[in-house]
Amino acid sequence: MSTRVQTYCDRLVQDTPFLMGHGRLSEQQVDRIILQLNRYYPQILNNKDAEKFRNPKVSLRMRLCDLLGHLQRSTERDCQEFYRALYIHAQPLHSRLPSRHALQNSACTELESGTASRELSDRGPVAFLACLGLAAGLALLIYCCPPDTKVLPGARRVLGFSPVIVDRHVSRFLLTLLTDDLGGL
Repeated sequence: MSTRVQTYCDRLVQDTPFLMGHGRLSEQQVDRIILQLNRYYPQILNNKDAEKFRNPKVSLRMRLCDLLGHLQRSTERDCQEFYRALYIHAQPLHSRLPSRHALQNSACTELESGTASRELSDRGPVAFLACLGLAAGLALLIYCCPPDTKVLPGARRVLGFSPVIVDRHVSRFLLTLLTDDLGGL
């Protein structure tokens, strides 16, 4: 099953309704984006187009609609430069674009712990507290008990390495909980 790679022009078509939403982009942000495209890439927006898209007599919504329509009829590189300018001048908005969420949701995660992290996080905070209590109890047992060479010398050696083993599993569990909590923000 092959998936079609989403181009910047496709993304712009998908993001246009979101960008056109009331209050998404301020007039200053739109002006900065237009100026960047005009100054650094005059082949994308020539002076005449830049003046048209910055005309204060026309409503911001209409100017933005014209700009996005102009870019949608342009090349892939032009759309890419628009996204670069949007990232520079409106980074919080750029991170909330629908196309970015679609890319993140459809992209294959290369971390193999993706499905395992869901399984671990479903155990909840009680499992975390149980593991933490077990690790703390083992640590106290090892460090507080006086070393007695007569009593189970092999067990002392095994328990000496148990914090390393427990640490690896507990840290994986803690990282899973942390990534799941941050994913909801």
